[in-house]
Amino acid sequence: MDDGREEWLADTFVELADTLVADFDVVEFLGMLVARCAILLDGSEVGLAVANRQGRLQVLASSSERMRILELLEVQNNEGPCRDCYLTGGQILNKSVDAAESEWPHFAPMAREAGFQMLHAVPMRLRGQTIGAINIFDPTLRNLSVHSANMTQAFADVATIGILQERSSKDQMILTAQLAKALDTRVAIEQAKGVLAERLKISMDEGFGLLRGYARSNNLRLSDVAQAVTGGELPSTALVDDLTKRLN
Repeated sequence: MDDGREEWLADTFVELADTLVADFDVVEFLGMLVARCAILLDGSEVGLAVANRQGRLQVLASSSERMRILELLEVQNNEGPCRDCYLTGGQILNKSVDAAESEWPHFAPMAREAGFQMLHAVPMRLRGQTIGAINIFDPTLRNLSVHSANMTQAFADVATIGILQERSSKDQMILTAQLAKALDTRVAIEQAKGVLAERLKISMDEGFGLLRGYARSNNLRLSDVAQAVTGGELPSTALVDDLTKRLN
């Protein structure tokens, strides 16, 4: 690995660790995590799901809109690499869509139709507790290297520690409430993305980029920005103006 790559990995772990403060924004944290994983894996799309109190996986972060939709279908059909990874607590690597059709007869055709050829998943676990999984879907037929798999697992482990902070690990009810709030926040963000997509005639992915960029440049919570957009307090033009200012 070249020095630039090593420096990027070090910076990523520092950024992840810096986010683990009291009352941190779970959705923003996980969104940053999948974005970094997507960069690490160069061309793959990444998503993340965490289990609720009933053990049902809930999609909380995705690196693209098509990834989010496919993950929602995976969860709805209760079938796919994310589910199996969560249930077993083990990695699922280098599973081609064609080879997976007998194992996941509903999910594999949907993954193929969405444009993916290779499927992977790594667990979000701490010691004996698995709380979710990270999906990695590749539009090309290529294997995930051992190094990339190890780095992605390390990112997943950091995220798990972030969610299972001391206050949450001692009290399952706190963890459940935290994840429920994160899911509600995710719904608000999706609504805001839709509002921006409709008003500005842009894609959902571009809408999310505007939301996240505005939140970061103004030191605001992503959830607060999303609610301001859907509530009408923050006009869509303000996000565009903010992007223009950052680019100039």
